[in-house]
Amino acid sequence: MKILLVGEYSRLHNSLKEGLESLGHQAVIVSDGDSFKNYGSQYSVRSRYFVHPFLNKIRKGIYKLTGTDFEKTERGLRFLMLLPQLKDFNYIQLINSDAIGTHPWLSKIIYKKLAALNAPISLLVCGDETPVIDYALSEKLRYSILTPYLDNNGLAKMYQYTLKYGQSNYRNVFNFLAVKAQSIITSDLDYEIPMQAMGYKTHFIANPINTNKIHFLPLEVKDKVVIFLGINRLSYIKKGIVFFEKALEIIAEKYTDKAEIIITENIPYAEYIKIYDRAHILLDQVYAYDQGYNALEAMAKGKVVFTGAESEFMAHYNLTEPVNYNALPDAKAIADSLSYLIENPDEIIATGKRARAFIEKEHDYKRIAGRYLEVFRGVGRNRNPF
Repeated sequence: MKILLVGEYSRLHNSLKEGLESLGHQAVIVSDGDSFKNYGSQYSVRSRYFVHPFLNKIRKGIYKLTGTDFEKTERGLRFLMLLPQLKDFNYIQLINSDAIGTHPWLSKIIYKKLAALNAPISLLVCGDETPVIDYALSEKLRYSILTPYLDNNGLAKMYQYTLKYGQSNYRNVFNFLAVKAQSIITSDLDYEIPMQAMGYKTHFIANPINTNKIHFLPLEVKDKVVIFLGINRLSYIKKGIVFFEKALEIIAEKYTDKAEIIITENIPYAEYIKIYDRAHILLDQVYAYDQGYNALEAMAKGKVVFTGAESEFMAHYNLTEPVNYNALPDAKAIADSLSYLIENPDEIIATGKRARAFIEKEHDYKRIAGRYLEVFRGVGRNRNPF
């Protein structure tokens, strides 16, 4: 099969591409590299004009006056110019209803042109999406990425990217795709739970992790326990990073001679993974039930990760021992767990080994690519994994 993967978040489509190719198929990615993360793709729709400081200043001024973002316009136009080269695909997958990062009206035009290529389309839900946000706003979950906003509506500006999926224009695009797509795929329980609750038929396929490319690094605690926190300012609030920061303040004061803390902010993916290779513990996110992509890659390396690991996750994978640590919106609870690990380094080593074994069993990129192929071919359509 020849498969077109549109959009990229957290390297998901790159890992899926590697899995599909290992099984003898061809996969092509079109994306903008996901901002500063700069993930690879065969075709780029990244803005070239508005990276120039002067033009970017003009862009921001026009956006402030009119609400029109010319960078989004450029991404959409670049995709349209690529369309003549995007032919003869057997399947197309969109990473999100806003996979191109352009205006909703332009997204719909592009999706209609993609549909005209006569290849079935699937919609992947692996992040913010209209039904996911609708369900979070209903407050039926114990907590969600929208919890800070629900507690304080003054944070609306910080949530503008997330809340846009509730707007009529973005909702219209999602509804269009929900009807046109052959299948809807969810990547973890943070999206599967809301989508099922909102009445959508989905295929739950765990994130693919290239376990051949990401090598297990056996942990050794010789001197200090190294704790790493990589901050993305765009998702700072909705990932609950403030709880990690407060917990680290406690740890820094309590374990001056036993802990080393590394904090980075908005750095490219390649630099990010090099820095955290030194770490024993990685702090990922708080408002989650399952793991996101960064957490899974760190677990594949054998790191101890503080992330979503709620009872729903433990039950779904039939886990009796922790493969990571559930990060609650409670700085003291996080600090207590970190203290336990610092004082019991053998548990760091044991958890790191269990983390790697879990990734190999549940997230191996070849096995996961095989599950995608089943969906692409229509095998098990409408199968409910719960």
